[in-house]
Amino acid sequence: MGCTTSVILFKGIRTVFKRNCAYMCKQQGESNALEYTAFNWPKEDSELSISFCLAKPKLIEPLDYENVIVQKKTQILNDCLREMLLFPYDDFQTAILRRQGRYVRSTVPANAEEEAQSLFVTECIKTYNSDWHLVTYHYEDYSGEFRQLPNKVAKLDKLPVHVYEVDEEADKDEDAASLGSQKGGITKHGWLYKGNMNSAISVTMRSFKRRFFHLIQLGDGSYNLNFYKDEKISKEPKGSIFLDSCMGVIQNNRVRRFAFELKMQDKSSYLLAADSEAEMEEWVTVLNKILQLNFEAAMQEKRNGDPHEDDEQSKLEGSGSGLDSYLPELAKSTREAEIKLKSESRVKLFYLDPDTQKLDFSSAEPEVKPFEEKFGKRILVKCNDLSFNLQCCVAENEEGPTTNVEPFFVTLSLFDIKYNRKISADFHVDLNHFSVRQMLAPASPVLMNGGQSPPAFQDALQAAMQYPKQGIFSVTCPHPDIFLVARIEKVLQGSITHCAEPYMKSSDSSKVAQKVLKNAKQACQRLGQYRMPFAWAARTLFKDTSGNLDKNARFSAIYRQDSNKLSNEDMLKLLADFRKPEKMAKLPVILGNLDITIDNVSCDFPNYLNSSYIPMRQFETCSKSPITFEVEEFVPCIPKHTQPYTVYSNHLYVYPKYLRYDSQKSFAKARNIAICIEFKDSDEEDSQPLKCIYGRPGGPVFTRSALAAVLHHQQSPEFYDEIKIELPAQLHEKHHLLFTFFHVSCDNSTKGSTKKKDAVETQVGFSWLPLLKDGRVLTNEQHIPVSANLPSGYLGYQELSMGRHYGPEVKWVEGGKPLLKISTHLVSTVYTQDQHLHNFFQYCQKTESGAQASGSELVKYLKSLHAMEGHVMIAFLPTILNQLFRVLTRATQEEVAVNVTRVIIHVVAQCHEEGLESHLRSYVKFAYKAEPYIASEYKTVHEELTKSMTTILKPSADFLTSNKLLKYSWFFFDVLIKSMAQHLIENNKVKLLRNQRFPASYHHAVETVVNMLMPHITQKFRDNPEASKNANHSLAVFIKRCFTFMDRGFVFKQINNYISCFAPGDPKTLFEYKFEFLRVVCNHEHYIPLNLPMPFGKGRIQRYQDLQLDYSLTDEFCRNHFLVGLLLREVGTALQEFREVRVIAVSVLKNLLIKHSFDDRYTSRSHQARIATLYLPLFGLLIENVQRINVRDVSPFPVNPGSQISKDEALAVPTGNPLMTPQKGNTLDHSLHKDLLGAISGIASPYTASTPNINSVRNADSRGSLISTDSGNSLPDRNPEKSNSLDKQQQSGMLGNSVVRCDKLDQSEIKSLLMCFLYVLKSMSDDALFTYWNKASTAELMDFFTISEVCLHQFQYMGKRYIARSQEGLGPIGHDRKSQTLPVSRNRAGMAHARLQQLGSLDNSVTFNHM
Repeated sequence: MGCTTSVILFKGIRTVFKRNCAYMCKQQGESNALEYTAFNWPKEDSELSISFCLAKPKLIEPLDYENVIVQKKTQILNDCLREMLLFPYDDFQTAILRRQGRYVRSTVPANAEEEAQSLFVTECIKTYNSDWHLVTYHYEDYSGEFRQLPNKVAKLDKLPVHVYEVDEEADKDEDAASLGSQKGGITKHGWLYKGNMNSAISVTMRSFKRRFFHLIQLGDGSYNLNFYKDEKISKEPKGSIFLDSCMGVIQNNRVRRFAFELKMQDKSSYLLAADSEAEMEEWVTVLNKILQLNFEAAMQEKRNGDPHEDDEQSKLEGSGSGLDSYLPELAKSTREAEIKLKSESRVKLFYLDPDTQKLDFSSAEPEVKPFEEKFGKRILVKCNDLSFNLQCCVAENEEGPTTNVEPFFVTLSLFDIKYNRKISADFHVDLNHFSVRQMLAPASPVLMNGGQSPPAFQDALQAAMQYPKQGIFSVTCPHPDIFLVARIEKVLQGSITHCAEPYMKSSDSSKVAQKVLKNAKQACQRLGQYRMPFAWAARTLFKDTSGNLDKNARFSAIYRQDSNKLSNEDMLKLLADFRKPEKMAKLPVILGNLDITIDNVSCDFPNYLNSSYIPMRQFETCSKSPITFEVEEFVPCIPKHTQPYTVYSNHLYVYPKYLRYDSQKSFAKARNIAICIEFKDSDEEDSQPLKCIYGRPGGPVFTRSALAAVLHHQQSPEFYDEIKIELPAQLHEKHHLLFTFFHVSCDNSTKGSTKKKDAVETQVGFSWLPLLKDGRVLTNEQHIPVSANLPSGYLGYQELSMGRHYGPEVKWVEGGKPLLKISTHLVSTVYTQDQHLHNFFQYCQKTESGAQASGSELVKYLKSLHAMEGHVMIAFLPTILNQLFRVLTRATQEEVAVNVTRVIIHVVAQCHEEGLESHLRSYVKFAYKAEPYIASEYKTVHEELTKSMTTILKPSADFLTSNKLLKYSWFFFDVLIKSMAQHLIENNKVKLLRNQRFPASYHHAVETVVNMLMPHITQKFRDNPEASKNANHSLAVFIKRCFTFMDRGFVFKQINNYISCFAPGDPKTLFEYKFEFLRVVCNHEHYIPLNLPMPFGKGRIQRYQDLQLDYSLTDEFCRNHFLVGLLLREVGTALQEFREVRVIAVSVLKNLLIKHSFDDRYTSRSHQARIATLYLPLFGLLIENVQRINVRDVSPFPVNPGSQISKDEALAVPTGNPLMTPQKGNTLDHSLHKDLLGAISGIASPYTASTPNINSVRNADSRGSLISTDSGNSLPDRNPEKSNSLDKQQQSGMLGNSVVRCDKLDQSEIKSLLMCFLYVLKSMSDDALFTYWNKASTAELMDFFTISEVCLHQFQYMGKRYIARSQEGLGPIGHDRKSQTLPVSRNRAGMAHARLQQLGSLDNSVTFNHM
C-alpha cells in the first residue's frame, strides 16, 4: 500500500473517530465532542517570544535494584526473556596476556634479577619481565554507540530499484535515446515492417507497414520496443511492445522474407520483418539477449522475494477467507509463517535513517595497544666494497685477485649537523678480501683473552657474526641535514700524510704498490692490533623531513683525515661545509671508491640482531642471508621523542677525547700513544678485567679490553673512538674504567722480525674513573689525572688537606693535573641519571628494608619528583607509576597520600602536554596491577585514590592541581575501575552480593567524589571549558562501569546526585554536558536489564500481558525503570528549550533506539516488543508537543534554519480567548470519508476528482488535517473529565509547570522524533497498542493519528525532480494526483511470475517460501 492510500485510510479512520466522538462523549457528559482548547497566537509562526523560568523537575528516588531482583527472583527466572532482566554471570574477568617480544628470549640476562640489589633496578627488571594484566568485559562491544556494535560493520545493501509514476512523468520530456545510453542498457533503432495486428486470420504482404523502431531501457530495467512513423523519436510513439511479456523471438518466413515473430505471454504475437537477412539476424540476436536478461532478473527476484507480488499476495489472502473457516489452525500457522518471513526479510527501520549511514566515530574510545619497542625511520645500510686505485696481488706467489695492498677498516655512524650531535653508535665493518686479512697476525692475547661468546650464542651464530656487512640504523627525527659518515682506518705505520701519499697519485702505481705492500706486511706483523686514522667520506640520507631516502646520493670523494681535526666536533664542522664545493675542493682526496647502499627496512626483514646481540624471533643461523646488526640510536632527550622502555638494555659508551702529555716529565718516550680501556670490578693487583666490551669484526664477540686509534708522533693526541661496554645488572662502588697508556714504537728499521713485545709498547701511565657517584652512573665529560704507577687499592686514594692523602701511594704525572679528558654516554633501561628519581627510590628502598619511615621526609622526596626531567619520566613511566601506587597503598598519613596523588597528576599532565596520552592508556589497560590486598597492612588503590582526589578537589586546595585533575580525570577513574575489578576477582568478592562487595567507607568516598566534582563541572565550564568537559565525560564513564561492580541502586543515586546539579534554563554547554553524561551511561552494555522491563503491578502477575503498561512518565514508571525514565524526562524538558538543546536531546534518544534495533542480542520480535514497553511514554511526550509539528510547510528535506523563525527559542503564551473551535473542520473529513468508503469497497477509484491531492491535504486548514496549527487539543489541560485519560499522568510526570513551549520544531527534529515514534510503534506488541487505544482519551487518539499522518507526509517520496530542485535551491514544484510512491502500473507486476510458470515449475519450493 502506498503512502497516498495510507493517507486516505488514516483520514477515514480519523473521520470514524470524529463521527463517533459525540456518542462516546455523551457517555461522559460532554456537550460538544469537537471543541478543542487552543492558544490564540498573535502570529501563525509564533514569532512573539516571552522568556520565563521553567520550574526544576522534582527528582524521583530510584528503586533499590539489588533488593528488587532478590524479591522478584522467582518472577525473573520464570520469565521467558529472563536474559533481558539479569546481568550475565561472566560479565568480566581478569586475564594475563603473555608479553610478546621481538626476540628468541627475554632481553633480561638470566642472572640479572638475582644480582640486582637496587630497588630501582629490581623494579625495572620486573617491568620488562612481567606479563600484561587485563580486565576483560565480555560484552564490552555493546557498550558504545550503535556504530560500534559488533554486527554493525557493513553498510546496508542496495535497496530494490523501483520506478514511480511521478518520476516517469518527469522523464517523458527527456530524449529516449539519451536515457537508454545513460542507463547503460542495450539500445537499437532502425526501420522494420510491422504486420497488421488486427489481421488475426491471415497476414499478407500488404498488411505490413514500414515503421521506425526504437529499443529503449526504462528506469526500472525493463525494455520497450517503441515504433514511430518517422525517425523523430522525441514524439509520442505510435505504439509500444513491452518486452517484459515477450516469451520468445523466432524467425517466420512463411508470410514475408526476413520476418521474425515475437511470442507474447497472452499467446498473441507480433510479426516484424527486416530489409535484409543480416538486419533480421541482428534484431533477433539483440531481442533474445534482452529476453535472457529479463529471465535472469526474474529468477533473481523470485529467489529474493519478488517485490511485485504484494498485490497477488493480497488477492490470495482475500481468497483464503473460506479456508480459514474450515482449517483455522492451518490458516493461522500459514499466516504467521508468512508474517515472520516478511518481517525477517524486511529492512530494519533505522537502516533508512540518513544518520545511520554517517561514519561518525568521534565518540569511540581510542584503540589501546601494549607497550612495544618503537623505532624511528629505519635504514638498511649495505656495505659492499672499499677499493683504492693503488692495488696489487698480495699473495706471496702472486696468484690471486688484485686487491687493496693492505687491510682497511670502516666505521659507520650518523651525524646530525642541524642539532650538532652524533646520533648513532658506531657500526664496524671489515670489507677486506680474505687474502688481505691473512696479512694480520693472530690477535693479541690482550684482546682475545677468554674470547668466548655468551651462552645465548651458538658456534654457528658466532662464526656468522665475524664479518658483518649490513646494519640497520634508526632515525627518530629525519631531515636532510643528517649524514652517514664512514671513517677509514688502517694498521699503524706512521703519519697520516706519509701513509696516504701513495694513494693520492694517479701515475703508474705497480712499483709503488709493491713498496707499500712490503711495508704493510711488516707493519701488520708488528703492529697488527693498532690502528691509525686514514680517511673519511660522507653522504646524505634523506631528501626531506618525511623520511624519504635519498637513494640516488653517493658517497663523496674519500678525503684524507687531518690529524688535527679528528674529534666528532671537527667532523661536524667539516660536514657543515659539505654542500659548499669551494671549501670541499680544498680537502686532499684519496683516489678510491666506497660502495655502500641504503634502503628501507621492511616489516618482515629477516635475520638481524639487536644492539645487545640478541637474535630476533625469526632468526635462522643456517640461513644463507647475511646477518644484520641493529645500530643503537642516541635518541634526543626530549619527552615527545621518548618511548617507555620495554626491553632490558644496559650499555655504556666511552669516548676518550684527548691526553695532554706535551709537558710531562715522568716518561722519556711518550709520543705514539695508545690507550687501552678496560672495565673492572676490583682494584686488587691480580684482578682481571670483565669480559664485557663489544669486540670488532674478526675478533671475539666480547673482549676484556679495547684500544683507541694511535696518532703518530703526537704527545697530545686526540681520539674519536667509541668503546661500547655491556654493564652488569648491579653496579657497585668498585666498578670502574681503567685506562692504560702505551708508547708504541713504529720504528721497524732494526734487523730481524722477531722483536719482543716490550720493545713495541711501553707503559706510560694509568688512569681510572669510578663508574658510580652518589649511586648514579657518571656520564658526560670528565677530566681525570694520570698516574705513573698502579698500586693495589688505587680506588681508595683520597686527597686530604695540607698535601696529605688517604690510601696507597700514587705517583701522579704533572702533580695530579687532569690530563685526560673522557666522555661517557649511558644508554640504560635500568639506571637513571635523574637525581630526584634516584633519591626517591633510594628512600623507598630504605623504608622497605626496615628503616623508620618519616612522613615529612617522604613528602620532601615526593615533592622533588615534580622537578624530574620529562624524558626520564616518560622512559620509566610504568616503573614510576607502579612505585607511586605502591607508596599510596602503604601511606599512613593523609599528607603522604595526597602528595603521591599530586605527583601522579603531574606525571599524567606532562604526558598529555607532550601528546603522549597513548602511553598512559597502555599503562592502565596492560601494565597496571594492584598490589595484593592485605587488610592489616595495606589498603586498596581505589579507596586511597578516591580519598586523595576528594582532598584535591576541595575549594581550598591548589586550583592548578585541581584543574589538572579535572582535565585528565579519565586516567584516575580508569585506575579506580581496574583496581576495583582486580580487587573483586583476586579476593573472591565477586561472588558476594553487590551491597557487600565494598565497605560503606568506599561507597561514601565515591559519593563524596561525585559531589565534589559537580561544582567544578557546572561552574568552571566558562573559565576552563576543556577541564570541565573532560571531567564530565570521565565521570560518566566511571559511573557506567560502576554498574558492573557495585550496588546498582547506589549507582542510580549517584546519577540522581549528578542530575540534581542541573536545571531548566541552564546554558547550552551544561545541557551538552548533561546529555553527554546520559548518552555514555545509557550506552552501558546491560542497559536493558538495568531498566528491568518486567511487570511491576500489585499482586501476583502470571503473564506479561497482565501488566498495566505505563504510557506516560509517572513517578512509578520513572522509579521502576530509572534510566529510561530519566532520559525521557530530560528529553521532555529539553524540548522546552531552544533548538540546539532540543537537537542534542533528540539525537541521544534516537541513537539509543537505533542501538536497540541493531543489537544482535535482541533481534527477535519478542525482544523488541519488550524493549518497546520501556519507551511507551514517548507517545505521551510527542502528544505533549504535537502542536509544534508544523506540517503546513512540510518538506521531505531539511529547511535552512536561517529561513525559519528568527527566534527559535520563542515560548508561546496564551493571549485572548483560549477556547477556539476550528473552522471548516468537517468539510475535508466528510469528503475523505465518502471517498475512503468507496475506495475500500472498490466502487470508487482513489484517484477520482473528489479525492484531495497532496497539496490540498497539506494546505487544508482544519483540525482534521495535518496542519491544525490553531488547535490546542494536545495541551495537558484538555479533556479533564475523562477518568482513564493519560493526560493527568503526563502532567505530573513530564514538566513541573503547566506552560508548554509551542514554537515549531524544525524538520530535522521532527523527523528524528517521528523515527523514534515509528520504531516504538513498529516494535510494540498488538496487545500493548490496543491497550493504549483503549486507555487514551479522544483527544489523545486524535493526536496519535495526527502524528501518524505527519509520519506519512514527512517520509513520502516526492520524486527525482523535486529532489533535484530542492538541492539546487529552486524551491518546491507542484504535483498532480499521480501516485508518488507506487511503482509504475503497466500490468507488468505479474508478468515475470507468469512467464516463469509458463516456462516450467523450476523451483516450486522456493516460490512458496518467498510468497
